[in-house]
Amino acid sequence: MLDKRCSSSSKPCKDREEAALRLESLCSSARLSNVRGPGPLLLSDIPESCRKSKTGVVLGIDEAGRGPVLGPMTYGCAFWNPEDEHLIPKGFTDSKQLDKNTRSSLFSRIKACSSMGFVLRVLHASEISRNMLRASPYNLNAMSHDSAMEMIQAVLDAGVKIETAYIDTVGIPENYKRKLEQEFRGHEINFVVETKADANYGPCSAASVVAKVCRDSIIEAWTWSEDGFVPEDGMNYGSGYPSDPRCKTWLGKNCADSVFCFPDFVRFSWGPAKLAVKEKGVKVKWQAEEEDENGEKEDANQMKMNMFLQSVTKKGTPSRIRKRRRFDYFEKVKLNAVTEIVKL
Repeated sequence: MLDKRCSSSSKPCKDREEAALRLESLCSSARLSNVRGPGPLLLSDIPESCRKSKTGVVLGIDEAGRGPVLGPMTYGCAFWNPEDEHLIPKGFTDSKQLDKNTRSSLFSRIKACSSMGFVLRVLHASEISRNMLRASPYNLNAMSHDSAMEMIQAVLDAGVKIETAYIDTVGIPENYKRKLEQEFRGHEINFVVETKADANYGPCSAASVVAKVCRDSIIEAWTWSEDGFVPEDGMNYGSGYPSDPRCKTWLGKNCADSVFCFPDFVRFSWGPAKLAVKEKGVKVKWQAEEEDENGEKEDANQMKMNMFLQSVTKKGTPSRIRKRRRFDYFEKVKLNAVTEIVKL
């Protein structure tokens, strides 16, 4: 089932002009990273032939930026009515196999093609970090699956019937396909989930171009959300993958804050970032839990029923309440609990 932690609802744009403006704003905003909540989802205007199709559209989904320790991961989706195949731009393939100029040219043709719709979902590094580092980790595969399902749902909510969805797999294709079929039971969607689907199916290849070009645009226009932060070596971090020597050097030079360590351009949940935080960040000492007289650990946040009762001795006099030992920190700074407020 779609995890609501990854959900950010989006209505379709009213026309292609609005779609282009919103896309430009999303990819070049002065404040790109989302410190709280899920990242943006953009749904273009819906081509009239897609809305009216009785058999349904073909749709493809692919991602960009899954592996790097730096920057966002983006998910792209493209769809059209199969009857309009002759109107769809040609030359799509896995965007990673195309040079930058070819990708940009294809993306311009996607935006200009009134017969093709597209969706973009951005998962910033801060969103990925929060999800993966929470007490119950929300891992990258689950985020990827939910992002794909979120885009499919957005297209369905816009009144578009989907005949076939081509999806480049994340994890085991058969398991992912079953998950999709269960989530969209009743919509009669034919799911094709394969490795290298972005190189084999046009809609998936077009989605790959959307995801890759938009991610590159976001990174090129990146504005640091941390006031006064200027990275050493600028953006010279190579591919952004943890194994890249230039990326390792960049991380080493830009772990600049002893408390927060890195800017939110970094995925704190990746191994190299976690190691750097451990080695260079301020050490936090967690106070050990106290044990009660029965040898059981006490939870400072858990109130017990006997805290509301006054026990008595065998002689019938009130017993002395056992006080919990105070944390060392409060003793060191000489902080005491307030027992009385005096109005001056």
